[in-house]
Amino acid sequence: MVLGRIHSIESFGTVDGPGIRFVVFMQGCPLRCLYCHNPDTWEKKRDGSEKNRDTSHFREPGDLFAEVLRYKNFIAKGGVTVTGGEPLLQPAFLKEFFRLCRENGIHTALDTSGYICSAKALEVLEYVDLVLLDIKTIDAELHPRLTGVGGENTLHFLDELERRQIPVWIRHVVVPGLTDDDASLEALARYISCYKMVQKAELLSYHTMGAYKYEAQGMEYPLKGVEPLSAERLANAKAIFKKYGL
Repeated sequence: MVLGRIHSIESFGTVDGPGIRFVVFMQGCPLRCLYCHNPDTWEKKRDGSEKNRDTSHFREPGDLFAEVLRYKNFIAKGGVTVTGGEPLLQPAFLKEFFRLCRENGIHTALDTSGYICSAKALEVLEYVDLVLLDIKTIDAELHPRLTGVGGENTLHFLDELERRQIPVWIRHVVVPGLTDDDASLEALARYISCYKMVQKAELLSYHTMGAYKYEAQGMEYPLKGVEPLSAERLANAKAIFKKYGL
């Protein structure tokens, strides 16, 4: 039996793909982004023992899909988005869940960092209509400092999406002092503009709304003291990307 560890569900999402969407947040993530606002999604298990797992958040694909069907009329012009955490940590569950959606005419979107490029993870793409690809940075030296891992897999994943002709929306968080300088923004815009399957780029402002979650878990917020991105700097970033048709 395939089970998926679900962190939470949003029935009427409007910012995770086109239209109104049923959004599933998966538990578990291999990245440790300095600006992550959902550190409560990091761990796949609450502790190291199988018997002590909190099974209340485990769902079967068919069970979760039955819940989606309750909202089918509302998401008819939207669809289902699976995000995280990192959804591709649970590829078997994800593949089956997306298969059920696809076979019932429901648009599927995958929100991922692209870090997991295993054969099992790539099988999920058979049932994906749109990928929201989170590119943290294309700077090979900055990526490990920003996320705790290298960024090569994300770029390989983008290449795979291009090869399979799967539409892509790029997501990029603009963080003061880290990813908001004009040279970095220009380099990223130029890089992704070369891909035919990239339909748009969503530039997201760094914010501190998730900082309280770190305190609740007894963790120090990594970017303490960094102010949210200003409207002026976001407008500047958008102007740079617009030059490349994004």
